[in-house]
Amino acid sequence: MAPWLAGSALAASALACAAQPPSNTAALAASRPSLAQAIDAAWQRSAEATQSQGQQRQARADQAVAASWLAAPPALQLSQREGRGSGASGQRETEVGVALPLWRIGARATAGQAAQAGLDWSAAAERVARLHVAGQVREALGQLSGLEAEQRQAALQSQLLGRLAEDVDRRVKAGDLAPADAMAARAEWLSSQALQAEVAQKLRAQQAQWQLLTGLAVAARFEPPLAGATVDLDEAHPELQLAARAVERAQRQLALAQAQRGDAPELGINLRQERPGQGNPALNSIGVALRLPFGSATYAQPRVATALSEVDLALTQQQRTRDRLAVELELARSQLQGAEVQADLETQRTTLLRERADHIDKAFKAGEAPLPELLRALSAAAQAEAASERQQAHLRLAQARLQQAQGLLP
Repeated sequence: MAPWLAGSALAASALACAAQPPSNTAALAASRPSLAQAIDAAWQRSAEATQSQGQQRQARADQAVAASWLAAPPALQLSQREGRGSGASGQRETEVGVALPLWRIGARATAGQAAQAGLDWSAAAERVARLHVAGQVREALGQLSGLEAEQRQAALQSQLLGRLAEDVDRRVKAGDLAPADAMAARAEWLSSQALQAEVAQKLRAQQAQWQLLTGLAVAARFEPPLAGATVDLDEAHPELQLAARAVERAQRQLALAQAQRGDAPELGINLRQERPGQGNPALNSIGVALRLPFGSATYAQPRVATALSEVDLALTQQQRTRDRLAVELELARSQLQGAEVQADLETQRTTLLRERADHIDKAFKAGEAPLPELLRALSAAAQAEAASERQQAHLRLAQARLQQAQGLLP
């Protein structure tokens, strides 16, 4: 076989390699962790997880307080009196007592309901925080997936142009091509190597961000879209659930502020011992006292007004959250539709440029097309392949963003 025919066949085979994914791609994807595993790993490392644990501990502490039979910690009272003067020699009075703060009527049940509302709110807040972490993981994975696709295409392009440059060198030595063609081919190969190095640097930076976020050394695999998943705003969305729990918690706090209306009443139990002195026997007595604060409605008004403002704010935030989620869902849906159209167009463009490169390669074999035209055709086909791979990554990210807007966790 003539040298130029062998070289053209080599270029054609390299072009075919660029059009096909590596055979071990499926095995590599199967060895990667799932998206759910990556989200769990990121959640364990996140500050949101620590904050959520603290919120739940506080809610359980409030429940413990509401379950207590006392409205506040009891207080110990101790007093002693001693007589002074010649007539009061030996006289002593000792009193020991305990003050027990009591719940107002209905306040204990209201406090229990408020504590349960706080616990429900903390659980809903944890789901929202986990959803936010999932969004960070999805975005990072989308960026990483796109750069991995660029790296694969850059490596294939560099390999293709390197083989072509070697073939041109052989043909220049054989006298079939001019030395300028060898320089052009070598320059294209060096340009592809520079591009490959640039993409590799970006990929390493994104891999470092991924490892910092999840603690995983390898990227996760994108999950396919859920079959039959609704694209409407669902009331089970974690942020809507959190907004509803926030309203309920504020309402329960308002009811508690209205039920308490001030300081709690106190029940006092006292034990008194009196020593009259001068050989008289000691006298013991037990006293019961009830302390009932009154006129406290005026002083409770600031607390009630604050709780009422919290209810109004929670209702406003609930409506704003609903509006925001509806806009985000519509935007994610439109972005997915646009990504699907662009992915289809890029696929068609890639097919056309690949066929064009094949035709020019055949013409080059027959001596009817110059080398620069073949180089341009190969470069255009490789760039189209890279653009198609990037758009496929954008499509997967758009699908993940739609799932994020729907409040779905894998």
